[in-house]
Amino acid sequence: MRNCLLLFIAGFVLLLTSCRNDFEFEPSTGNLGFSRDTVYLDTVFTNIGSSTYTLKVYNHSDKDISIPSIRLGEGEQSKYRLMVDGLPGRVFNNIELLAKDSMYVFIETTIDYTEYTNENTNFLYTDKIEFDNGNNYQKVELVTLVQDAVFIKPDRALPTDMKETLTISGAPSDIQGHELATPQELNWTNEKPYVIYGYALVPNGSTLTVDAGARVHFHAKSGLIVDDSGTLIINGTQSATEEMENEVVFEGDRLEPEFSDISGQWNGIFLLSGQENTINNLTLKNATVGILMDRLFDETVPKLTIDNSQLYNCTNFGILARGATLSGTNLAMNNSGEASLACTLGGTYNFKHCTFANYFNSFNQVPVALNDYQVIDDVLYLSDMDATFDNCIIYGSGNYALSMERQADTEVSFDCKFNNCLIKLIDYSNQLRNEPLYPFDGNDIALVQYNNCIIAESSNTTPDFIAPRDNDLNLGEDSDAIDAATDIGITIDLNGNVRPNPTTGIPDIGAYEYYVTE
Repeated sequence: MRNCLLLFIAGFVLLLTSCRNDFEFEPSTGNLGFSRDTVYLDTVFTNIGSSTYTLKVYNHSDKDISIPSIRLGEGEQSKYRLMVDGLPGRVFNNIELLAKDSMYVFIETTIDYTEYTNENTNFLYTDKIEFDNGNNYQKVELVTLVQDAVFIKPDRALPTDMKETLTISGAPSDIQGHELATPQELNWTNEKPYVIYGYALVPNGSTLTVDAGARVHFHAKSGLIVDDSGTLIINGTQSATEEMENEVVFEGDRLEPEFSDISGQWNGIFLLSGQENTINNLTLKNATVGILMDRLFDETVPKLTIDNSQLYNCTNFGILARGATLSGTNLAMNNSGEASLACTLGGTYNFKHCTFANYFNSFNQVPVALNDYQVIDDVLYLSDMDATFDNCIIYGSGNYALSMERQADTEVSFDCKFNNCLIKLIDYSNQLRNEPLYPFDGNDIALVQYNNCIIAESSNTTPDFIAPRDNDLNLGEDSDAIDAATDIGITIDLNGNVRPNPTTGIPDIGAYEYYVTE
């Protein structure tokens, strides 16, 4: 029996050997196919590694081939790195590829901007992947835009070992980041983009000023904290082109197109400050919570005026304000996992000509949520709610665009007004009919007033947004918001167009005035 087993094993080994002899690799004849002739690695910041990009190489022939060489044009001196057939490097020899088969080449780069003399703040770095040589030579170009940048980071090496921790309102914390201290750190200009690692802290008594046209990129789990007596001033202005050259932009540091609308890439702005904080012409996107307004001390009420700004693609909230003082004009907010705007634990709020939308792909998300309470460690905290919405759109993909809750009885006041607003509330099951906070039979006008509002009780009443899932909240020609507002003195819309449109003389509800496009 043992002899039979040995004979079987020997025969099996011979069979494997004979199979392997069928793979006779011939030299490549230069007829390789490629998934692309140029690989564009999207913009990278100096000394920060790129994402990994792929190139697919095809052997369309009926023969197994051996590629004599695959190498970067600059060889071992190239700033690009490859992985071929599972091996990292810059030069490879005798790479085998079966007939009618393909393989991946993985490409990365890290480039030190200072090695290249350049008058601009960015430059193109190029190289090529060369396949074979002589008459069989083929190539694929590599192109990367490299940007110089200002890095704000904990006082340790990037991108790891973030050890500097922050003292917030006099109390040490375990939050890693960097306290902005010098005049240069407290004035973000448009000369170079900024890249933030950890949290940048505006300390008490200091003011961070952000100039028009500034671009600020936050690494994963990074953000901006404004301490309770620090001040934030963002001075964006209206842009003349689609390049948003004068807009201030806060976003993540992943610049590849596939990350352009992915939420949760950075944490957000944490505003503790009770100072006169102002934001003008800011586009903030792809955060976890775009702006969180909260208080460390009862005597400090976080305060913010935000105008002509856009907040998109936030995992939880565009703005989450707790017992805050917040006013906004010409705001467009969309695509947040829970609410685009959440005003909780009461507060004082005033919004004019704003568009609050929500088309985020999550269950029970709403454009606007209002309440007068917060529960912390099973303790219920209440605070006065005073909110006014004038000429605002509150509309989303769900049936209920507005969520309102009141926990207080008579302990605190609840006073909300909606004037000339378009609000989506499709209540097929009559859940809201007798609720005092909603514009139906049970409405208590001592708590909430809906004055001259358009209540969208079906999808037939619509703002007719151009492309809401892509954050284009401009009005279409069939919008019920057109000519439905009252003139409250806001003479320019979010696009910089005259309000009201001179052709009608009546303003539109929301942040955008409707104009016929060619």
